[in-house]
Amino acid sequence: MGLMEAIAAIKAFLDQGGPILIGIAALTFVMWTLAFERVWYFKGGLKGDVQAALDAWEARAERKSWNAHQIRYALISRVEEKVNTNMDMIATMVSLCPLLGLLGTVTGMIEVFNVLSVTGGGDAKEMAGGVSKATIPTMAGMVAALSGLFANTYLTRIANRENQLLADHLTMDH
Repeated sequence: MGLMEAIAAIKAFLDQGGPILIGIAALTFVMWTLAFERVWYFKGGLKGDVQAALDAWEARAERKSWNAHQIRYALISRVEEKVNTNMDMIATMVSLCPLLGLLGTVTGMIEVFNVLSVTGGGDAKEMAGGVSKATIPTMAGMVAALSGLFANTYLTRIANRENQLLADHLTMDH
């Protein structure tokens, strides 16, 4: 019974916010899926990639030549590419959330102006529905962007730290 009530409440909220709210929800879902994928990678797959780069570097007999510098740079770049996968996509989605909220605001206000033009301003209930469709997507877009901003900042800090740690471990002491 509780699940059916939750689904009904979500449906009512989506109806109040209009069709743009579904887009914001989908965008937020994808954004958080990518963020959780990055956390999963940082907790698991990153160690193997770093170890492979360290092993390749330690297997070199000399590390002072121009060629050694280029190989070191290539090893670091390959790991950085894997570390930074989807980071730009997450940042882009964070930026898109408030824009979709703004689109919801505009579509809701268009509905308010349509009611005003048809009824001459006499139907307050219809106008309130348009105002609701204008404010709910704005709120949802801002909440999604704020949550994504925190996740993106956290992931960016981890990515920068891991990239720097790898560069520090690939010493040129031979």
